[in-house]
Amino acid sequence: MASNRSPLIVMRDTRAWQLQVWVSFGVAVFLCATGLAWLPGQDLDRAFMVMGYVFCLSTVFVLSKAVRDGQQAAQAGEAETPMWRPVVWGGFAVAMVLTGWGLLRMDINDTYRAYLGVSWLYLVTSAFTLAKTLRDRHEADLAEARQSGVHAGRQQAMQERVAAE
Repeated sequence: MASNRSPLIVMRDTRAWQLQVWVSFGVAVFLCATGLAWLPGQDLDRAFMVMGYVFCLSTVFVLSKAVRDGQQAAQAGEAETPMWRPVVWGGFAVAMVLTGWGLLRMDINDTYRAYLGVSWLYLVTSAFTLAKTLRDRHEADLAEARQSGVHAGRQQAMQERVAAE
């Protein structure tokens, strides 16, 4: 019996969008690295800010994954790991607050502080966009693999039926 269902259409981001996301993330990393490399003041301040930026960056990717996994678990009717959501959101909040506090307390001129602040927020937002783009591509790859597997299975079953007749 033939299936009347239409094939699954897998939506993918365009190459232009993917390029724009990667370029944006690269520019944000470059701006942050440039600002931190020439950061006036003590080496301890510079080390604190580098750690803060890296902490924020890593918590962005963890938070992005946790939110997406939570959504998928809710759709599937599965339970989340207890306390995972508060840990992830708490880590993100701590990273952002401590980095912001470090930036505000540093003894640098306001223009430099503004540059570091804007480049830091640009890094965070571009990292969220990159995380979403990478996850969307992964999910599209999985959907296509499932669709190909189903299609290949149907073709094999039809060939077996034809051979049996």
